Amino acid sequence: MKIIKLFTLALVLTAFAVNAQAKPIQPAHVYMFGFSASFKDSVVYITNVQDVQGAWIDSKTKFLLNRDSYSYQLKEHMTEQYQEPDRVCIVFYATNKKKIEKQLKKLRKKYKELTLLPTEFHFEVIEQSEN
Repeated sequence: MKIIKLFTLALVLTAFAVNAQAKPIQPAHVYMFGFSASFKDSVVYITNVQDVQGAWIDSKTKFLLNRDSYSYQLKEHMTEQYQEPDRVCIVFYATNKKKIEKQLKKLRKKYKELTLLPTEFHFEVIEQSEN
């Protein structure tokens, strides 16, 4: 009898744990901009704030999924267009346009001489499966 109770309890806890992990990852309307700096050069590049529709955000943590891939897109662009492969690229994002503009303003205050990248660069949406 004890074994049946333990087995039932384990089964219920497993089902509960699987249900807790199954939080859906939902596509979101995301604003983002890229920042590129180098330890070898004093020039700091920044992109415009871009509206990236279809980017994926974890509904539980509010973390942008595949953020490293978006940073890599900017790094590839800097390598191909500007022949600067040693740049560190970062992506800032928010679901609210005012918040992202506030972050951009803060960066502009910190780095007096930012070079704005031409509008030729656009972030491409990284597809995410709902597993």
